[in-house]
Amino acid sequence: MPLPNSDECSQLDFPVILLTGASGYVGGRLIPLIEQQQVILRCLARNPDKLRPLVKEATQIVQGDVLDPPSLDVALQGVETAYYLVHLMSGSKNFEREDRQAAENFAEAAKKAGVKRIIYLGGLGDDSDPKLSPHLRSRHEVGEILRQSGVETIEFRAGMVIGAGSLSFQLMKSLTDRLPVMICPRWLSTPTQPIAINDVLAYLLAAKDLPVGVSRTFEIGSPDVVTYGDLIREYARQRGLRRLLIFVPVLTPYLSGLWLALVTPATYEVGRHLIEGLKNPTVVQDHTASKVFAVRPMGVKEAIQQALAKHDSTVKLTP
Repeated sequence: MPLPNSDECSQLDFPVILLTGASGYVGGRLIPLIEQQQVILRCLARNPDKLRPLVKEATQIVQGDVLDPPSLDVALQGVETAYYLVHLMSGSKNFEREDRQAAENFAEAAKKAGVKRIIYLGGLGDDSDPKLSPHLRSRHEVGEILRQSGVETIEFRAGMVIGAGSLSFQLMKSLTDRLPVMICPRWLSTPTQPIAINDVLAYLLAAKDLPVGVSRTFEIGSPDVVTYGDLIREYARQRGLRRLLIFVPVLTPYLSGLWLALVTPATYEVGRHLIEGLKNPTVVQDHTASKVFAVRPMGVKEAIQQALAKHDSTVKLTP
């Protein structure tokens, strides 16, 4: 299966960048930023027709799936840097197994194709925590699989991404908008360091231009260590809402997921896995990113302001 515009691209002395997860939240926001650079952007998509209206004409789209190894061989031809922004939690009940298989497929294909660097966005959380949630454990496992390929891998570990369209942020927004009184588990006081979507994108772009080196993992987050309860209160304050949070000793993941499914747009399975992850502290412990990158993340207050401004402008534009 030939690549689109392969004759034209062979005449250009620009590196080829492969983006997986292009139809996802972070990937979709990354596309126009990469398109502004002197590179050839190639996107892997299961349904190219849906993605084509969202990208520039010069951007290549290759039909494929991370669970279909032959399609990866085609997509990775001539690729210098590959962004791995795939997470199968929303589409599979056994997401850990499928994420593992997808990462193994991609790692093997990238190695075979001679890819120089993989850039991956995972999740914060302490590897030594025996109670690390399946969601976070899977995120870390994927990073390890990519590193074991032998291809230089830059892994970013982040907590909640604050931005209009981010699933975690939308869950919090929906809950706060709809429930004047919230029955909350005590572990909603678990410390976390969320990060604004624009800062995530800045890190991902900067990683492409790092000098060649060994695989590295960077923990990233806002300068503010807060709790999920703090995030709810700050969102409510900016929206002019009065919300009462009542903390109870136990709210099981099962009940939490069911609750989320009833009051938010999220599915039961996704909500349950995200809720399980709230039990684990997601705080930056290694501050190496601040020494390597020029990115200076904004605080939580500003991040929420930007997310709401983006959301409100999008709503106004929607007929």
